[in-house]
Amino acid sequence: MEELRLKKIAEVVGAKCDADIPISSICTDTRKIEKGCLFIAFEGERFDAHDFAAQAAEQGAAALICHKKVTCSAPVLYVEDTRTAYLDIAGYYRSLFSIPLVGITGSVGKTTTKEFIALALSAKFKTLKTEGNFNNDIGMPATLLRLDSSYEAAVIEMGMNHFGEIHNLVLRSRPTMGVITNIGVSHIENLGSRDGILKAKLEILDGMQPDAPLLLNADNDKLATVKVEGRPVYYFGIENPGADFRAQDIRRTTESTDFTIVYSGGRQEVHIPAVGNHNVLNALCAFGVAVLSGIDAKKVAQKLAEYEPAGRRQKIVKCSDFTVIEDCYNASTDSMRAAIETLAQMNAKKKIAVLADMLELGDYAQRLHEEVGEFCARQKIDAVLAYGDQARFYCEKAKEGGVPQTEFFEDKQALLEAVSACAEDDSVLLFKGSNGMHLEETINALYERKGIKHE
Repeated sequence: MEELRLKKIAEVVGAKCDADIPISSICTDTRKIEKGCLFIAFEGERFDAHDFAAQAAEQGAAALICHKKVTCSAPVLYVEDTRTAYLDIAGYYRSLFSIPLVGITGSVGKTTTKEFIALALSAKFKTLKTEGNFNNDIGMPATLLRLDSSYEAAVIEMGMNHFGEIHNLVLRSRPTMGVITNIGVSHIENLGSRDGILKAKLEILDGMQPDAPLLLNADNDKLATVKVEGRPVYYFGIENPGADFRAQDIRRTTESTDFTIVYSGGRQEVHIPAVGNHNVLNALCAFGVAVLSGIDAKKVAQKLAEYEPAGRRQKIVKCSDFTVIEDCYNASTDSMRAAIETLAQMNAKKKIAVLADMLELGDYAQRLHEEVGEFCARQKIDAVLAYGDQARFYCEKAKEGGVPQTEFFEDKQALLEAVSACAEDDSVLLFKGSNGMHLEETINALYERKGIKHE
């Protein structure tokens, strides 16, 4: 972050301030206080940083922002809500940089698409990107505040659970280009329907200039019909012949995918070290963003070939007798289908889906778990091994659909025993579930049992 003045910050957040001192950084965690920083005190359900105001000042904070009365040795700016103040500061700071900024939202695939786009833009620009999935009203401002004069572009991921949240993020980030990856069922309990989800995602337009391009997934039934009067809208896809950036002639191996992108500029061969049609869509989107940003198509393709999965997002681990697809970072019905489809496309003797619960689905949970089980059957998966409170519904519908082996486990040790028995003879095992189900524990235990070194 580049230096700001406290008096200007006070003006931005609507607070009174007599001190005009330099602020070298902004901190929201007392464990990471830096001398000369501005400390912003958040109040949560289980903590209240206002209780540590004096400590923050003692540790070197030059000033604080609070919405409760505190006693400390540093100047304090009082505001109505510190989270809103944090957003406002980040929005002001972003306005100091005239750079291309791509805003990304969608039901699933945001983080992977963000990684692909940042990689593609790096063919020409030094690019800032959201770290991990820090995409809410605390994570996004933290990303914007990492900008400095050395950056030439940025890729900002934006998530939401309710109406109005994307609106608040885009008003501060002000994207010069917007991306919506898809419209699925994530957070449908809060938003009522997929049409409600579409409406919430289209809030991304609220912070974009009328001439800022919007890129949409042409293969998604909801996004394919979106038209925005007066705005340039581009579509990427595989199935939809009307897509502006379309993948054709897709060739797959167990570890990579090759395809041809057809677009107004001609044709471009692309290789990505990733599998699954959803990753083809992610790369297509990144290609479109980069080409529309004026980057040479061949240079973009060269960068896309350098892609590496982030975390345990569909990371493929080749073992001596079997292959593991680690995809247990998070889960929704949309990402479940994408992962299962990827498993079905693998060349293997036996295809095993090791599935844990999808969390935060509310009243829709049983039906959506059943739909995943039905999808396993349609994709001709050989075995479904399921763990969790709702996972039994995977097995019930998978068995009805003809999956030869279905087993439900309430105990992770029993799951491990079954997984270990399947991990042989040219089998592929997909591990997929919500982050809170901690399927990585079973993966690590499997590797240890089989004597496999892993990161």
